[in-house]
Amino acid sequence: MRSPLRPLMFVGTASDVGKSVLTAGFCRILVQDGWRPAPFKAQNMSLNSYVTPEGLEIGRAQAVQAEAAGIPCHSEMNPVLLKPTGDSHAQLVLHGRPAGNQSAYEYFMGRDREALWAEVKGAYDRLSRRFNPIVLEGAGSISELNLRPRDITNMRMALHAGADVYLIADIDRGGVFASVYGTLELLPPEEKALVRGVIINKFRGDARLFVDGRRQLEALTGVPIVGVLPYYRDIHIEEEDSVVLRHKHAAHKPGSVNVAILRLPHLSNFTDFASLERASGLHVYYTDDPEELAHAAVIVLPGTKNTIGDLLVMRELGADKAVIAAAAAGVTVIGICGGYQLMGLTIADPYGVEGEAQTVSGLGLLPVHTVLSREKTTVRRRFRFGETDGPLCEGYEIHMGQTVTEGGDAQGASGPTGAAGLTGARPVNFPVQAGEAPDGYRLSAHCWGTYIHGILDNQAVVKQLLGVDIPDYRAFKERQYDRLAEHIRANLDLEFIYSNLRQL
Repeated sequence: MRSPLRPLMFVGTASDVGKSVLTAGFCRILVQDGWRPAPFKAQNMSLNSYVTPEGLEIGRAQAVQAEAAGIPCHSEMNPVLLKPTGDSHAQLVLHGRPAGNQSAYEYFMGRDREALWAEVKGAYDRLSRRFNPIVLEGAGSISELNLRPRDITNMRMALHAGADVYLIADIDRGGVFASVYGTLELLPPEEKALVRGVIINKFRGDARLFVDGRRQLEALTGVPIVGVLPYYRDIHIEEEDSVVLRHKHAAHKPGSVNVAILRLPHLSNFTDFASLERASGLHVYYTDDPEELAHAAVIVLPGTKNTIGDLLVMRELGADKAVIAAAAAGVTVIGICGGYQLMGLTIADPYGVEGEAQTVSGLGLLPVHTVLSREKTTVRRRFRFGETDGPLCEGYEIHMGQTVTEGGDAQGASGPTGAAGLTGARPVNFPVQAGEAPDGYRLSAHCWGTYIHGILDNQAVVKQLLGVDIPDYRAFKERQYDRLAEHIRANLDLEFIYSNLRQL
């Protein structure tokens, strides 16, 4: 029996330098090499989340990393999740359950930091007893001096775990020498001692041109460069940070089947559309421009963490009128989660879940009413699409609200009922298990909404909606994890990394 390995941690000089992807890649490498790794991120801030088999909510990145490791995701992999509801407020999710809304000041300056620190340490300790090694991910930059005393996810976590730390720098954004040198120089000695090496990420061009730079950086910092990872475009790993949406297509493409995703300020779970982006013949783009929406064959209203706030922004931009006009012209319009709520007659927030207590008129595309509630629904779903004997599909729900039809049909335990008694209208999805309520509302084949995230990962749904086939998304993701692992193996000094991990 092999001796266990030390924990491994990836931290960054900034946000969006590649921490999440590198963590997923090492989870796949370690499982390929016969280990039983598990990912861990103490505190995540993201609007992309996922539901564990136990019905708990975690950051999507940790679910992806667990998938790369070949294990079910668990709330202990991400004990603290912050879901922004505005520029300065977020919902706190603790161990997979909502624990209230807080301002950024209240969260970082509040008296509960030590309590949260105890919670994340406990989650890590429990996880480390079941898996080896744990692959930890940091958050943002590790050199934010003003946040260090309240750190529960970066170097304080590394010290608790006794992890080998690797600093990732994004050379594509420029300033790599200053960012690496400055980051390391700002660390106190006990934290810097944990940094085993630096990884230069997203290098464009011939890496031989960086040989001198590599030597200079090592001489400046005294820390080895363990590899230079080339920039790639042909490996597709689901990202957690919404900043990647800046690089998504924002305009239609003549000659293609154009699918417009409405770019909402608080758009959540944009991974709902990753499978569509892989489909041949489709052009998926993200826009809030009314003129660009007018070119779409299909418009999708995505999930949002601030339904009312985003609806008001739509009205300021004129995007609401563009969507309504498109639906009237026969363009297919569908809504997922918050997008489904937007399509209804009214959205009420009597408890101030998203901010000010208020009721607003929706887009009026579906005869349903939504009331935002304090209780959050987090559940995985299996359902049949289109007909009671239709293809078996899978998805998951994450929402704070109940939606009922204009006639006041009763709510189910995990979603709204369908449009009982209305001509031509019926539930989008039919339950598999007895007693489950249908989810969503289907006005027609061209106008429907649902609370189910991941619905567009199902071949049967996309085939009926767009008439195209999508790749087997699970098989596609497995190939991407293997390709990512191969890419890392070819460009990093794994022998050096393993030699450190074995030094218990």
